[in-house]
Amino acid sequence: MDKEFDKWNGLKKEIHSNDEYLPLYHERQIRWCRLGANVGFEQDGTGKGFSRPVLILKGFSRHVCLVIPLTTSAKKNMYHIPVGVVDSQRAAAVISQVRLIDTKRLYKLIGTLDKKIFDDIRKAVKNLI
Repeated sequence: MDKEFDKWNGLKKEIHSNDEYLPLYHERQIRWCRLGANVGFEQDGTGKGFSRPVLILKGFSRHVCLVIPLTTSAKKNMYHIPVGVVDSQRAAAVISQVRLIDTKRLYKLIGTLDKKIFDDIRKAVKNLI
């Protein structure tokens, strides 16, 4: 499968240069995020905008936060934690793909995750290390 690195690099330059966009966000939010075309088995964004939903795990500042990509893949293992229905599809948090992002990558708010599920995901992430 060929990845569209050149298209992603063009969009990434636009995202990076937009100094006016600085979204407000909160932990437990599920938002669309422009993750891009990544290397190997790293979670990619899909479609025209190279995006996928992510769970905001921890905020560090207005500029950076820790996120967990979500997937509709129905794998059953310790790295895929079910989160329920997200944008009309059953989803799971891929805790092995936790990553720090610039908040310029975030856009449309989808919703806020249930506190108990969020706490379970945080514990699972802590147990990874």
